[in-house]
Amino acid sequence: FLYYNAKYLNESDVQSLDNILEIAGKKNKFFAMDWSSGWYTYSFFGGAGLTAEANPGGTFNECDWNSTKNKYKGVDVAQAMLDISSSKGFRSTESPIDGASDDSVIAFVSGQWDYENLRGIWGDNLRATKLPTFTVNGDQVQMSGFMGYKYVGVYSGTKNPDWAVKFAEWVSNYDNQVERFKVTGECPSNVEAMQAEEVQSSPAVVALGEQSAFSVRQNVTDAYWTPSSLLGSTLAAGNPDKIDLQELLDDVTAEINAR
Repeated sequence: FLYYNAKYLNESDVQSLDNILEIAGKKNKFFAMDWSSGWYTYSFFGGAGLTAEANPGGTFNECDWNSTKNKYKGVDVAQAMLDISSSKGFRSTESPIDGASDDSVIAFVSGQWDYENLRGIWGDNLRATKLPTFTVNGDQVQMSGFMGYKYVGVYSGTKNPDWAVKFAEWVSNYDNQVERFKVTGECPSNVEAMQAEEVQSSPAVVALGEQSAFSVRQNVTDAYWTPSSLLGSTLAAGNPDKIDLQELLDDVTAEINAR
């Protein structure tokens, strides 16, 4: 989802990435996003209706980012990303929160893991919401995204199953999940704790809920990560070797779908 600094942007501004980039550029600030990671690159292609997911058996990927038949072709999305990367107000970085610290970044895409640190930086100006729309072939298209979670289970072969289950129940009870949220800012796994007033008052929790309507479960094999990340890095750099976009997408898609 999107974090933004209310000192520079309002609720209306952040609905569109075009607006964010324009405002950031005029103020000599930046919108930041890590295009060196396929986790973030997906948001543009997925938003435009193109897919990248593992086959039902989970043995290889089925990606159509090089499509020439969809409403928005792969090259349309790649060109949209090039247009974004050429903006004065855009920065691709692995550590956008560093830019928030020095006041150079006024909006960035991240997750709950940055919430506590960012609250200490932006304070009452911290806001969060769903990802914005971006321009593809003149249309405003809602950015998508991967969603995921960390899973912790009880080992079935433990020598102390009763104690293991008791501990799991204790860790996941209402009080501990709310307390964990207060310390880490991460969403509780306990559904009742998720409804606690202090949890629902978190901008990050609300934003995550908003973005969930436009996101898909991360379901790709390891073959996805390197080529998708290389694609993002290439487009963030402005396609310096001037590779034909269809050729670039054909090569990336072939690598993602490799068996």
